[in-house]
Amino acid sequence: MELVVMKEELSVFQVADLNQIDLSIRPLFIGATDEENSVVAPTKTVPNETIQREDDWRGFKIEGVLDFALVGILAKITGILAEEKISVFALSTYNTDYVLIKSNDFEAALAALAAKGYKIKTSEA
Repeated sequence: MELVVMKEELSVFQVADLNQIDLSIRPLFIGATDEENSVVAPTKTVPNETIQREDDWRGFKIEGVLDFALVGILAKITGILAEEKISVFALSTYNTDYVLIKSNDFEAALAALAAKGYKIKTSEA
């Protein structure tokens, strides 16, 4: 299985109003609930006013389109990282999964996954 490293440094943050977010930003993940508006976006695009903000995330995506019938793909990856005591912030889209890791643990995470047979490639976009 191939993992594609995202080139952007990412931030996880909360905003009071989603109108603060430029919806043309890529990558962009938004979670809006009754309790919060959480956003993941490139650090350079974070608005000046946030409720909470956590910078220094790096990420990778699982290459290809994952069928909903597939089981355990994300669990296997996060299990390997848990053994290394590396925490993750996981995101899923219709097509695939993304895993964010704090920058200071990112290279160790990639090395642990490569040692378990995952192919690591850099994003061309």
